[in-house]
Amino acid sequence: MKIETLTLGPVGTNCYIVYNEGSEEAVVIDPAAEGERIRQALEDKKIAAILLTHGHFDHTGALKDFPGVPVYIHPADDIMLKDPSWHAGGMIGDTDARPDATDYVQEGTRLYLADLPIRVYHVPGHTLGSVAYEIGDALFTGDTLFCRGFGRTDLPGGSMADEMRSVRRLLHLEKDLIVLPGHGEPTTLKAEREHYL
Repeated sequence: MKIETLTLGPVGTNCYIVYNEGSEEAVVIDPAAEGERIRQALEDKKIAAILLTHGHFDHTGALKDFPGVPVYIHPADDIMLKDPSWHAGGMIGDTDARPDATDYVQEGTRLYLADLPIRVYHVPGHTLGSVAYEIGDALFTGDTLFCRGFGRTDLPGGSMADEMRSVRRLLHLEKDLIVLPGHGEPTTLKAEREHYL
């Protein structure tokens, strides 16, 4: 499995392109902004799906650049695509609604896209519908878990109590996955367990 990381947009959001070597398809996780840069990084690969870890403006800004591509989100964050007052973009003057999701994921959803087996964990706290995607030995955590930190909980739908429960839950997964967060450097579950527990 190959993972390409692009840091995009006004607040440096990590967008991930995930594919198997030799595959003609890829999944894109959190197309933050700069759709042309994402398209260039894809080279000739087709996007099988866009996976959103949550609905904030800085993770969804380039959705409009990929019409017709399936978009997956947790239903609790669907409102963030439809109602800009929920996606928090007003902080930087981004008041645009996003294209609609086509599909929904929930706790325990299992997908098989671009020849990649994907498992979904619902990890509310940063937002009501935050999710993490386990693909191979990687865990894409959005803003639920960073290297030595986690995302803010003071925006609509956020809850510090839920966030701490979700962080603990991820740390107690019986695996040592690579953590690929929505912002900042990668880490591992092992390193974060040593930091928090």
